[in-house]
Amino acid sequence: MDTLKLFDVVALLKDRPQEGLVRGQVGAIVDEYAPGIFDVEFSDTQGRTYAMAIIPAAELMWLCHQLAHAA
Repeated sequence: MDTLKLFDVVALLKDRPQEGLVRGQVGAIVDEYAPGIFDVEFSDTQGRTYAMAIIPAAELMWLCHQLAHAA
């Protein structure tokens, strides 16, 4: 997968203490402000949002729940 897009599930690749987030936390892309700059929503298992952060693609990893073919 080359490009992140709206509604992709992603994980943080580094801590973001200014937002109270740590590496590995999972969120969903809810908006794209500029190419490669995303608004990510972080929610608990009950669906309650606990953080929103604007994060560059370089700090995110796409999570996949299906078979992905290596190139």
